[in-house]
Amino acid sequence: MLLRSQAIDTVMFRDSTQSKPFTIIDQVADPHERRAFLKLYRASDPQKRRVLAERFVEIYPQSWLLAQAYEIAAKSCIDLDDYGQALRFGSQSLRLFPENTLLLVPLANVAAQLQQLDKAKESARAALIYLALFDRPAAIAAADWPRLQDELRASSYFVLGRVAVAEALHDAADKKRQKLLDAEAFLIQARIFNARDAEINYLLGLTELSLGKQRLAAFYFAQARGVPGPLQSKATDNLQQIYRSEIPKSEETFDGFLSAVERGGELKAAPATASTTLSASGAVYAGSQTCQPCHAAVYAAWQKTGMARMLRPLQPENVIGDFRVNNQFSDTTGALVARMSSSHDNYYFAIRDNSGDWRTYPVNYTIGSKWQQAYATLLPSGDIHVFPIQYSAIEKKWVNYWKVIDPPGFGRAEVTAFNQLNPATSYQPNCAPCHTSQLQIAKAGSSSPHDYEFRETGINCEMCHGPARNHVLAMNSRNGAAQSAVHTAADFRTIGAREYVAICGQCHAQSALRQPGVDGELNYAMQGASFPPTYLSRPYADVARRAFYKDGRFRETTFIVEAFRRTACFRKGEAHCGHCHQPHGPDSGSNPTSLKFAGDPDRMCLGCHRKFAANVSAHTHHAASSEASRCVNCHMPRIMNSVLFKARTHQIDDIPSADMTERFGAQESPNACLLCHSEKDAQWAAVKLRAW
Repeated sequence: MLLRSQAIDTVMFRDSTQSKPFTIIDQVADPHERRAFLKLYRASDPQKRRVLAERFVEIYPQSWLLAQAYEIAAKSCIDLDDYGQALRFGSQSLRLFPENTLLLVPLANVAAQLQQLDKAKESARAALIYLALFDRPAAIAAADWPRLQDELRASSYFVLGRVAVAEALHDAADKKRQKLLDAEAFLIQARIFNARDAEINYLLGLTELSLGKQRLAAFYFAQARGVPGPLQSKATDNLQQIYRSEIPKSEETFDGFLSAVERGGELKAAPATASTTLSASGAVYAGSQTCQPCHAAVYAAWQKTGMARMLRPLQPENVIGDFRVNNQFSDTTGALVARMSSSHDNYYFAIRDNSGDWRTYPVNYTIGSKWQQAYATLLPSGDIHVFPIQYSAIEKKWVNYWKVIDPPGFGRAEVTAFNQLNPATSYQPNCAPCHTSQLQIAKAGSSSPHDYEFRETGINCEMCHGPARNHVLAMNSRNGAAQSAVHTAADFRTIGAREYVAICGQCHAQSALRQPGVDGELNYAMQGASFPPTYLSRPYADVARRAFYKDGRFRETTFIVEAFRRTACFRKGEAHCGHCHQPHGPDSGSNPTSLKFAGDPDRMCLGCHRKFAANVSAHTHHAASSEASRCVNCHMPRIMNSVLFKARTHQIDDIPSADMTERFGAQESPNACLLCHSEKDAQWAAVKLRAW
């Protein structure tokens, strides 16, 4: 299985050749473990694969490869018709890697077969969401993915149709017809993706027959009859029954009836599933300055946010780094490799190269304003390069942050190599898509950083609200009808959770794969396009394991949207970023995390989970006033790596379970209880939680 060795804070491009490919096996240090998994992976007999998978899990219970081993065991059990065990192994794999469509779809079919209808629906619906969200897995050839993707979608819709038919059989008469209509819609969708599938056509025929649509039923039975297999005779029997009920013996022959059904032609396909993007028709960008006259208070608050100050041309008042006293940096050998200095209103980095020579660069930009600040220089070519040394506002010192977060051999963390101007330190392709607004490759087909142009530094209004020129023109018009009709693309008061999170995910989803638009646009939608731009995500199984804990949770805060999308609050409760965060509140300058209720964070949870508000301590088993009774400390513990501090996970846990911590240890499966009770162990936490 291919992975990508790429910095976890740089933009991912869909067709990038910059990241170094390797396999998940490369991350397994134990040669015995590597050999055991390769033996399992290469086995072909289902019984042998199951035995090898169970043995692997038993011998290597803390392996990075557990999700894959459980998946192999589950699929082997399906081949062996042991469906109960397939679901057991499959659920263990999905707990570690929930977005695995290649496993979700067969498990949905198995659950439907076992009449576990709720589980079948949940798996099928999740598969459809992930099939729309993710790019192809690296292990599947690009030429093969469209066909396989259609088959997976067809199978998912088939399961939903099959479940709806099963539910109709047990529903009261007044609800039965609606269930059958739901089944009809699902099965027509399935047929769009796989029109020749006999099972889809046959079940659709039965559904239409139950709805009293005999001619439609005959059409689908005829399609099923044309595919060799066990359903041919059943489809023929149903056609015979319809024929006998419709055609008097003296009129039309059975063959003539079939010909008439076939001449009816293909039915009109059902409408495609609704788009989750917002219209940006006639998209033209106006710039943030045009928002100020009407939205002065919001504009002033936005200017104080980290988004507005993400990238700024150098101004002395914006510099937080120490360029005068503690202004030198040495590498791990003690050798001095960087000197930071200032003169009047100018700031400089002097970098020593591998030969010992020094070269001085002016600081032209500051990057960041809250926890940490990086600095960049503008070269005569137009390229912007980021210095490897950054200033930590938390630790009050200069740090080589990239040394902390980058994979081995990535290169940009080597301070003495900066003078070579490695592409990895280039700001435009690596950082600008998330740190600037309306970024475009001005020269068609170019990959040169100096051909990247951006309208504004930082994150401006239209990066979140969409193109605004038409809105501005309408609001400045005397035509009241025009004023009431034209809005920006995103009205955050009315949009759904998926659209809301997608807008934030433009920058806060590390796995997003970018691809230049027809006019070179990289982080915005041009005229006639949708808003926000649609970015497929790199499948998480293809992301380097260092981005995760062994229990499957995300370790790095750059994957904060990916973590949030996993939580039931989002998937089932329609929660979105705006329920907890206010991007440009009146306290933006003093509220670095942009929390809506910074002084009373429980309100963010109790607004939905009202039943716990009356007696918090009964739920938390701690004093209501204690930190242990704050919702976020149990359900969103600080376990994600941020800029040299721990941020709260947004994969909101239902319960801070201890079983994964018992298995992997606290380093690879942090437990909320043990973050406070550090003197205790996972076994203690497990006993306490079982008694909850």
